[in-house]
Amino acid sequence: AFDKTVAKDNSLAVGFFQRGFVHLQLEMYEEALSDYHMAFTHLRKNPFIDYKQLGLRYVLNAWEVLYSTAAAQCRLGQWQEAKATLEKAVVWRPEGRTAVLDLALEQVQKHLVLEPMQVPPGEFFRPRKKEVEELDSKDFLGKPKVISSIIPNDEYIGFEPLRPQKQGFYEPSADALR
Repeated sequence: AFDKTVAKDNSLAVGFFQRGFVHLQLEMYEEALSDYHMAFTHLRKNPFIDYKQLGLRYVLNAWEVLYSTAAAQCRLGQWQEAKATLEKAVVWRPEGRTAVLDLALEQVQKHLVLEPMQVPPGEFFRPRKKEVEELDSKDFLGKPKVISSIIPNDEYIGFEPLRPQKQGFYEPSADALR
């Protein structure tokens, strides 16, 4: 399901984040690491993305993505990279709230595996009813129509504003009357 999701919207950072978590659970560590890198890339240097407008009551933070990246690196035995990633996460974490990351750094120093962050269980995309109803295609312009002039001497093709009328121009010619 996550593969289909990121195929439809390949800039959905939370989709890569969740798929990375699933890959970790399935012990597909390289794929998980790749997904976490993609999630961080798709944050586009933003400290967070709030998905509430799309129907997911979750805010994806850059430091959480980096923390989970470090968790994948720990499982691959990349301890130095995990430490560097956590130090990068400290920069992205709001000031004064680095206790989780400080503890994680200590665990990495001791070569203990980190548990990744995840979207809380039970949280699903639930778009608003109004947005789902608008998914049906609507024909705002109607069917195309060919419009031709009923004026016999009019040779103009295209669109233009109203033209001033000329005397005798709109009367049928003698040939047309025959």
